[in-house]
Amino acid sequence: MIGRWVERRRAIRRRWQADARALVAAGEASAYYEAQVCATRARRRGDRAEFYHWAKVAAEVASIAPLAEMDIAVLQALAAEEERARPLRAACALRPAREAHAAA
Repeated sequence: MIGRWVERRRAIRRRWQADARALVAAGEASAYYEAQVCATRARRRGDRAEFYHWAKVAAEVASIAPLAEMDIAVLQALAAEEERARPLRAACALRPAREAHAAA
């Protein structure tokens, strides 16, 4: 039972690490912001597990991407834009999230 729990936790960790690497590979400078936007969307939808996932992705991006931009004013503006969005935007999948963010 403990072994299954440990493996499940490792799988969760591998998922957010892989998402962080994918965001950094797609655009290191904006990867942190994209992860935070995804976290905001998940929070608005009330999806606690996805919110935590994307918050961990953002933290991982911050630790692995030295060129990632992390300006609090930009982050606050992006979060405010997401909060004002009606209706709720779709959940974040890596490709659709970047396309939706580029169009906004």
